[in-house]
Amino acid sequence: MCPLPAVVDSAESLDVTGSHGDEVFSLRYILTHMIEEYARHNGQADLIRERIDGVTGE
Repeated sequence: MCPLPAVVDSAESLDVTGSHGDEVFSLRYILTHMIEEYARHNGQADLIRERIDGVTGE
């Protein structure tokens, strides 16, 4: 598996595409999806932490 920074650095633009099975995805779509998933999981971790220690964010 190629490290993501190397893939992004070597891409001509965020509009280059790759495929998985029959589906084609742009690098822009993949990076956006990864950011969304990362944010979603961070939000879930915050909810669990709040239930444990009772401290909420601002």
